[in-house]
Amino acid sequence: MEEICRGAAVGALYVGVDGGGTSTRCVVATESGEIAGRGRAGGANAISVPDPAANLRAALLGALAGLDRTSVAGGVFGLAGAARAAEPAERAWREAGLAGRPAVVADVLVAFAGATEEPDGAVLVAGTGAIGARVRDRRVVRRADGLGWILGDEGSGVWLGRRAAAAALNAIDGRGAPTVLVARVAEAVLGAGAAGEDDGPALAQALVAAVYARVAEAGPAWLGTLAPVVDAAAHEGDEVARGVVAEAARRLCRTARVVTGEPAGAARPAGGGGPLVLAGSLLTEPTELAHLVTAELGRRATLVRVRDAAAGAAALAVRAALPGDPRAAEAHRALIGQEGA
Repeated sequence: MEEICRGAAVGALYVGVDGGGTSTRCVVATESGEIAGRGRAGGANAISVPDPAANLRAALLGALAGLDRTSVAGGVFGLAGAARAAEPAERAWREAGLAGRPAVVADVLVAFAGATEEPDGAVLVAGTGAIGARVRDRRVVRRADGLGWILGDEGSGVWLGRRAAAAALNAIDGRGAPTVLVARVAEAVLGAGAAGEDDGPALAQALVAAVYARVAEAGPAWLGTLAPVVDAAAHEGDEVARGVVAEAARRLCRTARVVTGEPAGAARPAGGGGPLVLAGSLLTEPTELAHLVTAELGRRATLVRVRDAAAGAAALAVRAALPGDPRAAEAHRALIGQEGA
């Protein structure tokens, strides 16, 4: 990042991008930490989004509207799978009319920087996907999960949505216990009143066909739209839904223990140092899952919720331009102290 931002002039602007599975947020900031522009577009995860570069470009253009693009001295993109995400990020940067190229780092790093100015700690993300990471000197030194919807992302929105649909189908054919998820999932997937009085084979076939069609059309991230359905059912006391959410919480807490270096039963993280940042909508909004995870992890670590990951990315860009300069730390504090759009 130092090479990208070197030689920045007074009045320089810095771009920060947080590209998730469902949405992409962009912030343009000044050297003093004032936000000059914001943009938002669809998801930018190369695993689950057909054209991430298009959404990155749209978020960039939205944030840069009315600003002098020649003043942009550097930028940081926080994206899942940073190595393979470099090409779409650089293409979006060029197509937005910006000189040079952005730094591309792990999305977990910008989430961490969007919550705290501390250089060390850990981060647990549960949104469309799920991942944990250990951060040291603002670098990711260890990861757990983040393996995608087929092989991992345990406790994520996609994980919850897939299990909500499976639980409904299990209840229909008798392999699982009765649950309100039959009607709730049917309504979410097929429309209001879809379940009706028929909760047998015809409904199961319709659900299966619709779920596969939606995933084929919109990508696996679509399954995450069912996460609020199972979370709400769990909050209302449905036992099957409660079991799904409790299992998600257990898996997320296991991921957190790995990256904090905490052995089973430990009172405090053995790895020591820094807060545990919670990021992703499932952990930062008042969900049943967030309640279970924070109740468990809060006994063992200092928890901080991410404020604005895109602003965290912009803060990393300023820090790269001004290494060791107190102004960079001040800008970082100012950026994450502001409410996200």
